[in-house]
Amino acid sequence: MNDIKRTVLWVIFGFSMVLLWDKWQVHNGNKPLFFPANSPAVVGPSVSNPTQAMSSSSNELPQSGAAPAASLIQGKEQTTPKTSEAPVQLYTLKNDVIELTISSEGATIVKAKLLKQTDPKDNTQLVTLLDQNASRIYLAQSGLIGASSSNAYPNHKTLMQLVSQEESKASDLPSRITFETVEAGGVKLKKTLALKPGQYDVELSNTIVNQTQQPVHPKLYVQIVRDGNKPEGESSFYSTFTGPAVYTAEKKYQKVEFKDIEKNNLSFQDHSESGYVAMVQHYYASAWFFDDNRAREIFTKKIDTNLYSVGMISDVSDIAPGQTVQTKAHFYVGPQEEKRLEILYPGLELVKDYGWLTILAKPLYWLLYKINTVIGNWGWSIVALVLLLKAAFFWINAQAYKSMAKMKAIGPKITEMRERLKDKPQQIQMEMMRIYKEEKVNPMGGCLPIVIQIPVFMALYWVLLSTVEMRNTPWVGWIHDLSAPDPFYILPFLMTATSLLQTMLNPTPPDPVQAKMMWIMPLAFSVMFFFFPAGLVLYWLTNNILSISQQWLINKKLGVTG
Repeated sequence: MNDIKRTVLWVIFGFSMVLLWDKWQVHNGNKPLFFPANSPAVVGPSVSNPTQAMSSSSNELPQSGAAPAASLIQGKEQTTPKTSEAPVQLYTLKNDVIELTISSEGATIVKAKLLKQTDPKDNTQLVTLLDQNASRIYLAQSGLIGASSSNAYPNHKTLMQLVSQEESKASDLPSRITFETVEAGGVKLKKTLALKPGQYDVELSNTIVNQTQQPVHPKLYVQIVRDGNKPEGESSFYSTFTGPAVYTAEKKYQKVEFKDIEKNNLSFQDHSESGYVAMVQHYYASAWFFDDNRAREIFTKKIDTNLYSVGMISDVSDIAPGQTVQTKAHFYVGPQEEKRLEILYPGLELVKDYGWLTILAKPLYWLLYKINTVIGNWGWSIVALVLLLKAAFFWINAQAYKSMAKMKAIGPKITEMRERLKDKPQQIQMEMMRIYKEEKVNPMGGCLPIVIQIPVFMALYWVLLSTVEMRNTPWVGWIHDLSAPDPFYILPFLMTATSLLQTMLNPTPPDPVQAKMMWIMPLAFSVMFFFFPAGLVLYWLTNNILSISQQWLINKKLGVTG
């Protein structure tokens, strides 16, 4: 029975290693070993002029689940309204945490630098999310559609004139900027983008003026356009989601794979009176949302080779001749800080994706966050959290370790019996069951309590992997960034040593092959930890040390040695 149990466990562990290798292969652009599928090519955008592929010209409404038909992308040959033939100008909008570059072409946000976030590999380089160059396209756009005439309403391709720039009262930083168009399709549009101190949220105010003699009924659209490439510096040993996400009150949070957009294999809810659209990557996200419960249509679209969009369209109330209507939208671009996102919009914190373990991961993050507010060091907070978890599971672990200690104690007796009856396999099983019964040992007693804890520790794994607050955060001495691998591999070596020590404390399988595998597998598993973030390795190391301490004490109490 014990042999079967161990064989099953090693098969599961070995298969997990194969799946991990498969994910690594896919992440590096190779074909998967299982479930092969066509995925979008990970190459730079093929458009010579990046904005050309997103030109706006038609006024057709979008079909369900699609981008505004030809309107925002590459539709009918109609006139795109422009204020003049002047070249596109770039302007800066800035507060103490973010610097945005705004184009006079549609007041599009073409660059976003996070002033409090630096590249772990080069502390002199700030993290840049939105950008537009030969290898990267990531933009936030907005405009109007719905005109019935041949001339389109002002949209994200309309050249706009700068009206004003306002500086923050607390500093000389330009934190509010206003653009205006000439009349287009009978409508004049004024856009004001504003930042508040300490906030990554950009407020977009749209003032729409009807300059015709008839009522008009425009629709406001907002969209995020991004290439399908993974973020630079993404680890090859673990993969995180990169791509669009949609949230509605009815269906909650749904990720949308780039390959599903390409195949038009979409299942998200495309009409709702609440929700947001987002573009997600490891640690960071951008999102459009409205500050009221207006009806909106949600769309995704493949624009060009390796270029995709996700957005929303909302009706604007009828505007009588000569009247003005104002409507607002918000654009967030920044780190996935749960507490900040929870305040901005319901469900926005879910862009920090824990997958199916969210129900466990969210309370674990809450506890880790509270611990850190007291300790003030994320590394020691990880240690403290593992201590609390081990205390919570102390009794369950004690039962498992007692069972394993008893198994270790009767190991010599089982080995002798197997050697004596090596030519009688059926009698070996009968004798083994007799020994278990006499010694009151449950061969599964060492596994079941540990299996119960696996979801909790997996959830904590994803919490530590996803928590942006640990980026560029030091622990002690040589660990200057808990989100980066240990530069001197000290923690991974210690983790490997503790894994081997745990193997020594566990009962040795009677079968020689299984006994060798017990030593080989921890070594193979430990190799990955040399490339994992230091915070994750610290978590596993702390867990190993506490497990070894408890197991050693129980072994000593029961008189088990060796």
